[in-house]
Amino acid sequence: MQSGIPEAEIYEVGKNKLKNPTIFVGFVGAGLVGTIAVDHMINELDMKEVGFLRSKHLPPSTVFMQGRLRHPFRIYSNNDGSICSIICEIVISKEGIYNIAMAILDWAEKKGSNEIIVLDGVADKKHDGEAFFAAEVDLCRIMEENDIKMIPQGFITGISGGILNECLIRKIRGITLLVKADELTPDPLAAATIIDAVNRVYDTEINTKNLKKQKEQIGMDLRELSDKYSEHKKIDSNMYM
Repeated sequence: MQSGIPEAEIYEVGKNKLKNPTIFVGFVGAGLVGTIAVDHMINELDMKEVGFLRSKHLPPSTVFMQGRLRHPFRIYSNNDGSICSIICEIVISKEGIYNIAMAILDWAEKKGSNEIIVLDGVADKKHDGEAFFAAEVDLCRIMEENDIKMIPQGFITGISGGILNECLIRKIRGITLLVKADELTPDPLAAATIIDAVNRVYDTEINTKNLKKQKEQIGMDLRELSDKYSEHKKIDSNMYM
């Protein structure tokens, strides 16, 4: 029975005090760009776990890294609470998207966040080294000034689309930064490109050299998750551009 499991609820842990944080989110998608990029940001910025999301719409899975069990849907913060990262390392079914997006936006509003940036990949045969964006009107000029190209048209579905759609009816600005990524395997080079775009816009100075060097190792480590995404995509497509 799942009567005791919430539709979607965020539980806080740790002592970090978030101060109107800029929030970056990464979910399982093409090339695992979002999860690879956000995980790299967490490591490079020495971010600490400050919460996790629990939902009956998440599959009954636990993530373990180097033998340590972790919640599959986690929230991190840097030391001064100005940057927050949300990462999920399992595929989210479409039935839970609305409730999970609502829970994230409710929590972000309580923390005084003004901006959520979704990092994701668009399935393609090969990464081309370019970063793209879709944003609310007042942010378009800033993105273009930082050599990030506007997506002329298209639509975004899945949890990424759910969050961005919810931003449109709230005071939090929603942005997505996208890169073309290998549709069959994890794509660390695409993740590096999207982090370089983040660095230009948000002055984060995140080093991507190790990410580029570890392409083969990351591909091996995340192969199983990539395969699960490919299987899921056949049933429920994630993004079009």
